[in-house]
Amino acid sequence: MSDRRRFLHKCTLAILASAMPGLPALNAFPESSGRGKNNTSAGKTILFQGDSITDAGRDRGHYYPNDGRGMGGGYVRMVASTLLGEEPEAGYRIYNRGISGNKVYQLADRWQDDCLQLRPDVLSILIGVNDFWHTLDFNYQGTAETYENDFRDLLKRTLNELPDLQLIIAEPFAVAGGSAITEKWEAFKPYQQAARRIATEFNAAFIPLQSIFDEALKHAPASYWAPDGVHPSMAGDYLMAQAWLKAMRG
Repeated sequence: MSDRRRFLHKCTLAILASAMPGLPALNAFPESSGRGKNNTSAGKTILFQGDSITDAGRDRGHYYPNDGRGMGGGYVRMVASTLLGEEPEAGYRIYNRGISGNKVYQLADRWQDDCLQLRPDVLSILIGVNDFWHTLDFNYQGTAETYENDFRDLLKRTLNELPDLQLIIAEPFAVAGGSAITEKWEAFKPYQQAARRIATEFNAAFIPLQSIFDEALKHAPASYWAPDGVHPSMAGDYLMAQAWLKAMRG
């Protein structure tokens, strides 16, 4: 086994080991709910939602599915390229609607246009870092409880209209050693715990990104994976994309 494959294998083990009791395993959606099944029927619509990590500089004027300029330069583009290239017969329609700086309540403000009208079969959400970070630098007054309640309300609203939706929730993360990460980020943990609770409550697949990056730090510093500790490099995007694909494909 090559060093690269050995490292990816270790990352996979870290992902699985970090899963909390009651959460769907990363490589197997629960059979009890249509939201969790790994259904690869033709014509599946996949929607990515989140903040700048998902946005990744996408051209918002290119909003049609499978448009390269509309995918941004991050993990979403890597995922989309892989799915479209490896499964041309699947008929995937993939959208990126991440917007830099967003918190959960800002997703809710644009949800009709940027989610519900797209009628996704799979909804992937990575949100939460700004719900915390902006309390440090932007005078935002929200709390971890605000984040959890807003997230829960958003998903209830979504599933009321899309009851068969397959949900993927990615854990918000902070990479130790990044230039933006200080001792104050210890208070970020309740937000991560809230994301896990939400995933359990809504029977969503959960991607424990914090564990993935913690494992990655054993092999290279934060400057390699996410220089500021929040926004991943190409290498960090690769780890995220691989984890997402395991969640999607099982």
